[in-house]
Amino acid sequence: MKIRSARLEDARRLAEIHVETWRATYPGVVPREVLDGLSVESRERNWLEWIPHPDTEAFVAELDGTVVGFVHVGPCWRDPAIGELYAIYVTPAGQGRGAGLALMDAGVRALAVRWDEAILWVATENPRARRFYERYGWKVDGERVDDSIPGASIPETRYRLSGLGRR
Repeated sequence: MKIRSARLEDARRLAEIHVETWRATYPGVVPREVLDGLSVESRERNWLEWIPHPDTEAFVAELDGTVVGFVHVGPCWRDPAIGELYAIYVTPAGQGRGAGLALMDAGVRALAVRWDEAILWVATENPRARRFYERYGWKVDGERVDDSIPGASIPETRYRLSGLGRR
């Protein structure tokens, strides 16, 4: 397992992972037509902007030379006094092999350089991800929203991790 900073040439693979993991994770949570309409090309354009952004960091996990996951962190857009874990995804084939934990460690270390606490949002109906966050030490802080994406409204729960500088 190798964790490294994402590079521009990773943008296509990160987009593929983004789409693949959404389609594997969210049936029954996100309408099928929304999942079917996800575009690798659109996500790739996003990643081409996000990877070089000076305020955020993205890391990838490689297994046997293949990128199987990523984590993306930076300032909370609602409150830049705290950090935010924007996304962490590992392909189904890469799950259960330590990639998620290694990516979480990399993301939390990057957050700890600038903030003492961070938040993340997770689909309320994603129990596997919620268990993963809770085992790591993230705590539900009571905030919930319905995040609207074109074609769907997804209930989300906010988690908080404090004491980053002491980890």
